[in-house]
Amino acid sequence: MSIPALSPPRSAFQAYVAEWLRNPRGDVLSGILVALALIPEAIAFSIIAGVDPQVGLYASFIIAIVIAFVGGRPAMISAATGAMALVMTGLVRDHGLQYLFAATILTGVLQLAFGWAGLARYLKFVPRPVMTGFVNALAILIFLAQLPQFAGEGWQMYALLALALAIIYLLPRVFRAVPSPLVAIVVVSLIAYFAHADVRTVGDMGRLPTALPLLSLPQVPLTLETLGIVFPVALTLSLVGLLESLLTAQLVDERTDTTSDKNTESRGQGVANVITGLFGGMAGCAMIGQSMINVGSGGRGRLSTFVAGVFLLLLILVMQPLLVQIPMAALVAVMIMVSIGTFDWGSLRTLARYPRGETLVMLSTVAVTVATHDLSKGVLVGVVLSALLFARQVSRLSRVSHEDAPDGTRTYHVSGQLFFVSTHDFVHSFDLDRPVTRVVIDLTGAHLWDGSAVAALDKVRSRFAARGLPVELVGLNAASETLLDRLTAGGPAGGH
Repeated sequence: MSIPALSPPRSAFQAYVAEWLRNPRGDVLSGILVALALIPEAIAFSIIAGVDPQVGLYASFIIAIVIAFVGGRPAMISAATGAMALVMTGLVRDHGLQYLFAATILTGVLQLAFGWAGLARYLKFVPRPVMTGFVNALAILIFLAQLPQFAGEGWQMYALLALALAIIYLLPRVFRAVPSPLVAIVVVSLIAYFAHADVRTVGDMGRLPTALPLLSLPQVPLTLETLGIVFPVALTLSLVGLLESLLTAQLVDERTDTTSDKNTESRGQGVANVITGLFGGMAGCAMIGQSMINVGSGGRGRLSTFVAGVFLLLLILVMQPLLVQIPMAALVAVMIMVSIGTFDWGSLRTLARYPRGETLVMLSTVAVTVATHDLSKGVLVGVVLSALLFARQVSRLSRVSHEDAPDGTRTYHVSGQLFFVSTHDFVHSFDLDRPVTRVVIDLTGAHLWDGSAVAALDKVRSRFAARGLPVELVGLNAASETLLDRLTAGGPAGGH
């Protein structure tokens, strides 16, 4: 029987090239659709930050193009985002645009440092309920962000919106060669143009740039005072950007059943923000909504992100007369589709079956995120709440039982994890007034995790010692004994 030859493993370069070329048709079509969806968001986020729309548009196409080459998650879309824009508002208002560019560059430098330090590995501490809450909150925020587009609009807006949604959801049943959202945008735009529909268009969102950005350093004094102004903002931007980017990367991993290099993505975000700041753009990060559009429309490789950035640039500079004619109803329909597709509807069906603690974490993450419009705050609350609930649950697993010997010795058997949450019940589990001659505390089934556990154990021994009862510790594992010896600093060990 012949043994088939094993194919040689692909080199890193071959794998990188494959990330560009494995899905050209799907990547190009999805990238074009994403570029159209980036326009209103970039303009809206610029307004939130208090800057001219061209700042957000410059950032969006620069970040998308750069991250396509240096990012760690193929098919993920990065650009100007609302979460980042909210952090910039005070800096722009109090110090001006040039300080924003300086903060953007420093944001990139910090993200590079975080990427080199490998901080992405801490993403594993984000529990599943927090991820679910993060996704559901984002879907709600995407939907809520579309509501202002309905203000002051008449029946024509609603008719075009309904038509676009019908095309998006019904066309795939008979035709899949082109993403249905892209078809919806083209059809609705043609109808609105030839029918002279009185609806809001992309051109009504704000002034679009007419030239490429120029390379220049921020015009700020290079002093410690300047650093003191921009560093707190840059640190917040870098953390918010990395958190949103890494969670988005993990979501894309799950949706595409693939893996990605989170530390490479962290460094890529840093490079993109440094370059953006040098070319007059605002800091950005991964966009979950546009990433879901890309993946849902067939985008799988780096080419889709690159096409999104390049086509956005072409739309702005070359096809601007056509771009400004696109009715907002078409783009709103696409974003509504994204919000519906992003929301984890299965999480609602399983609310009654999941442990109450996990449900509370998920709902808290959603509530805080929607209330603050800040994904990072929602995730932080969810992680902290998960940690507290986990600590509370683990603390309930510690037990203290006892048995008495004929010679007057009482042995207490301790099992479970002893740390700051479980020490209160542990201390009160011993009967100090029991008439015994000797006390043995058997810790074979226990583990001491922190100084609180050592202090609690020492408190129990001190209470027995005050009554003239010797205490012997037995069964300590090596790690617990080392911790006990180090924290008691040569004090009485109680015979352990």
